[in-house]
Amino acid sequence: MPLSNIRIIHQDAAVLVVDKPTLLLSVPGRAEDNKTSGIILLARDPDTHRELSRQFHDRETEKAYTALCWGQPELDSGSIDLPLRYDPPTKPRHVVDHEFGKNALTFWRVLERCGDWCRVELTPITGRSHQLRVHMLSIGHPLLGDGLYAHPQALAAWPRLCLHASMLSFTHPQSGERLRFECPAPF
Repeated sequence: MPLSNIRIIHQDAAVLVVDKPTLLLSVPGRAEDNKTSGIILLARDPDTHRELSRQFHDRETEKAYTALCWGQPELDSGSIDLPLRYDPPTKPRHVVDHEFGKNALTFWRVLERCGDWCRVELTPITGRSHQLRVHMLSIGHPLLGDGLYAHPQALAAWPRLCLHASMLSFTHPQSGERLRFECPAPF
């Protein structure tokens, strides 16, 4: 895909913030993760990369995702606090595991209700692999189009994984300014 087809949200000497298309590879060898779209942050030098990595590690960034999930949650918002771990027998899936899992916390809020599915905003406090997908599955609302976790109806409901990084906030590594970027979901 030519770079000109990728929308640049922000750029300066230290960072590049882009609207990642659905199939653009962002993590080598992880085809299932490539179906997620939305805001992606790129460092333009090693010092910036170290500082941004530190902010993510220390949970100083804020992230929000838009997703379509199967069914209608009983409440309009809530939290999911369930520990997760990688499950080698079902590679590359992750599972809830109260004994060996790492803590994981997600806040969710219904944005729109539409028949068999609803649009939700998901805010991960931790950043575990597949956290949003497994957490929503754990409360009975798998994401539409999710080839790893959705049941057949939810999988067939949309041609791609309906998960989009819609907001990112971080502190600029050089200026110290708090930046916030938003990018609406294409679904």
